[in-house]
Amino acid sequence: MADKYLKNNGGSLAEVEGIITSAGAGDAGKIPALDAAGLLAANMMPTGIAADTIPIASSENLAAGDLVNIYNDAGTARCRKADATTVGKEAYGFVLAAVTSPANASVYREGNNTQVTGLTPGLQFLSTTAGLATNTAPSASGNIVQRVGVASSATNLNFESAQPITLV
Repeated sequence: MADKYLKNNGGSLAEVEGIITSAGAGDAGKIPALDAAGLLAANMMPTGIAADTIPIASSENLAAGDLVNIYNDAGTARCRKADATTVGKEAYGFVLAAVTSPANASVYREGNNTQVTGLTPGLQFLSTTAGLATNTAPSASGNIVQRVGVASSATNLNFESAQPITLV
């Protein structure tokens, strides 16, 4: 339930409840309330101001926080764990919620990945452990070196995909 607020109604005060999500134009003039995470719902934001996400069917189970690769499966976009040991599995986004294949994953293409653990603050690279980031660039022949962002703490990766380089 949303918080209640006092509203000046022509000189008298009336108690009104803030809304957590918007149903569109019918909610014009209503007072917004923060959701359980302390944030405004994405549908309360103006057009163009929201997380850069896309729903994509997963081809394998994904854990919350996994870095993902988006690839072409016979003309259909699919996602799977990104992996620095395999050319063609570069990181193009991440998921904040676990997904059981073949369900759709909400793939975030940039922004804060708050579902990671064990990171060392600083520059992060795609790991040779599928779905993860590491502060040490892979070094074996055939590995992919790809910067995937900067960790500000052990549990926060500001994801920004960089051009991958394959080691020879």
